[in-house]
Formats: sequence, structure tokens, C-alpha cells
Amino acid sequence: MEIEQILGYAAGTLTTLAVLPQIIKSWKTKKVMDVSPLMFSILILGVGLWTVYGFVKMDLPIIIFNGISFLLNGSMLILMLFYQADDK
Repeated sequence: MEIEQILGYAAGTLTTLAVLPQIIKSWKTKKVMDVSPLMFSILILGVGLWTVYGFVKMDLPIIIFNGISFLLNGSMLILMLFYQADDK
């Protein structure tokens, strides 16, 4: 594996997993008041478009990392919608 591929996989892994601490914290505390649903909505749209771009370019790392990111960020948005009423 070349250095460019290693860098790409490392960057994809880190950026994809970056949302996990927020998801875990929100799940455990059931508190989402200080998390922006607009930011997550825009992020989901962005990674969704990156996933489509990956399919157009037939670039497996782009498809995999952005597809997983889409699911994780979508999960966070669902938690926010579910727990938002509890924060009031």
C-alpha cells in the first residue's frame, strides 16, 4: 500500500469516527440541547453527496467512509429528534 492510500484511509477513518463520542454521550445522557440539528443536517447532506460522488467515480474508499459517516451522522440526528423533547 502506498503512502497516499495510507493517508486516505487514515483520514477517512478519523473523520468518519469523529462523531462517535457525541453519539455515545447523547445516548448515555439523553441530552442533546447544545447540539445543532442544522449542522448535522448540512453534514448529512454533504456526506450523502460525497457518497454519490464516490459511486460516480467508482472510488471505494469515498463510498465506504462517506456512507458510514452518513449513517452515523443520521443516527445522531435521530437521537437529537428523539431526545429533544426531554431537554425542554
